[in-house]
Amino acid sequence: MGLFPKSIVVACTILGLASCAQMQVDSEIAAAKAASEKYQDVNVALAAGYIPDPSGECFTSPAGGMGVHYLNMALLEITTGDPRIDGTGTHTDFLNPAVLLYEPQADGSMVLVGIENLVFQASWAAAGNTYPPSFGGSEWNTMADDPDTEMDEAHHFAPHYDRHVWVFRDNPEDIVTPFNPNVTCEFHQE
Repeated sequence: MGLFPKSIVVACTILGLASCAQMQVDSEIAAAKAASEKYQDVNVALAAGYIPDPSGECFTSPAGGMGVHYLNMALLEITTGDPRIDGTGTHTDFLNPAVLLYEPQADGSMVLVGIENLVFQASWAAAGNTYPPSFGGSEWNTMADDPDTEMDEAHHFAPHYDRHVWVFRDNPEDIVTPFNPNVTCEFHQE
């Protein structure tokens, strides 16, 4: 995400490598949150080109919720939606996330709870990458549907890597875990 503030470089020198790594992760996450603040108003997201996931779903599991995904089709470089959403996108910039995660509210409004980026595995490999992308000190999740299960593990997408970052809703599991037990789809209306 670029150069780190001078204060982090000085602190790293004083505190050592482990503290430095965590400070860099914290800095990346804080920058991503600040850059996404404007999307707390879903109308700003819509005006910026984000659209609700065409599946109309609010994703949830026993591990928690993800909410409704608002997709920026240009950043994802979507090429088809049949039979799965696929594209050529390799966008990894969390200062401009490709996906916004909203939790439906009882009054019909949407609350921004997190951000996400997603890159399609085939496009990522075609671009010469041999490892999944990383953010916040760890590799992104690998997502592909298992046809032997009832749940669609890839959420209607072709095989991809993704990283959820819960910058607006605390996740007791981890800030980058896919599902958040503090997010619900209770008030979702299709």
